[in-house]
Amino acid sequence: MNINAGRNIETRHETPPIPALELMSVGHAYGARKALDAVSFTIAPGRFAVLLGLNGAGKTTLFSLISHLFATRSGQIRVFGHDISRKPGDALRRLGIVFQARTLDLDLTVRQNLSYHASLHGIGRRETRRRIETLMESIDMGDRLNDKARSLSGGQMRRVEIIRALLHRPSLLLLDEATVGLDVKSRATILADIRELVRKDGISVLWATHLIDEVSDADQVIILHKGRLMADGRVEDVVAATGARTINDAFARLTGSQPPSPPPVQEEQP
Repeated sequence: MNINAGRNIETRHETPPIPALELMSVGHAYGARKALDAVSFTIAPGRFAVLLGLNGAGKTTLFSLISHLFATRSGQIRVFGHDISRKPGDALRRLGIVFQARTLDLDLTVRQNLSYHASLHGIGRRETRRRIETLMESIDMGDRLNDKARSLSGGQMRRVEIIRALLHRPSLLLLDEATVGLDVKSRATILADIRELVRKDGISVLWATHLIDEVSDADQVIILHKGRLMADGRVEDVVAATGARTINDAFARLTGSQPPSPPPVQEEQP
């Protein structure tokens, strides 16, 4: 006998979390040249995802679309459920962005660079000061606040740019080739800082790079080649799906190219 017959039974279903980032058939062209071809992938909240591709793969174009620098003409992009085309303000408030090109004003102090960014987000002066000092102390650079930006090393400039992107407390951080031109120690430090941010604060990260040694086994890896999505998943799943032994081999099989090694860069002086 069914003892539940005739009763109203409430079944609870957990609502899946809203993805930090969703791309659905996103395309983009420069005239006749197709830069992105129906790219689709999803990043879950609190995830470190690596967008891996050689120079020219379409990584920067993709970032320009996600950050709404370019209009999305084909496909759809959502940031925590907010369509970047229909509700750009709601989407962009949740984004922190570090582009490949350096964007600090070299003639301003570190504090002035950071304060200007905070003012653009409507953060009050007292709260701006507190956030700046707390974040700069967290990377052991609290003593450089009154120094001109031009006095910093390349690695220090990049770390300040990351702090600037975090000032308004975004939920998704985009970093486009954040370690290009940096020495091995600076690259490792910045990567460790970002991974700790994911672990400690639950922020979502999309890290674009052409250097395969910046991929960790625990990452989601998204392989882009000549504007096409070649793979998307956990490192071990991508390796298994290609019949490869390592992510290096998987990348080579998917793209027909060997991933480049980081060029030797002279150790920077603080």
